[in-house]
Amino acid sequence: METLRAVVVFVHLLGFAVLFGAWAAQAFGGKKQFTQLMNVGLAIAGVAGLALAAPWGIEWTPGMSFYLKITVKLVVLIIIGGLIGMGMARQKRGGTVPSGAFWAVGVLALLNAALGFFWH
Repeated sequence: METLRAVVVFVHLLGFAVLFGAWAAQAFGGKKQFTQLMNVGLAIAGVAGLALAAPWGIEWTPGMSFYLKITVKLVVLIIIGGLIGMGMARQKRGGTVPSGAFWAVGVLALLNAALGFFWH
C-alpha cells in the first residue's frame, strides 16, 4: 500500500512540475501567456492530489489538520484553474493575459507546493 501511495505522490509531483515548468518557460523565455500544457499539469496534480486525500490506511488522530490542508490546497488549485481558464479565454479572443493573473499562477503554484511540503 505504501508503494502505491509513493507512486501517487510521484505523479502528483510530476503534475506540479509540468504546471510550474510550463509557466516558468513562458515567464522567463516566452510571451507570458497561458498554454495547454499548464492545464495538463494542473489536471495531473489535481487528480493525483485528490487520490492522495484518500485515507491510505493511515490512522488520523482527532485534531489533525489533514482535511483543512486538503481543502486549502484544493481551493488554491481551483483559483489557479480559474486564472488559467480566464486567461486562455482572453487569449482566444485575441487579447493578452493580464500581468497580475499570469504572475499569480506561478506564485500560487509555488504556494501549493509549499503547503504540501511544509504543512504536516
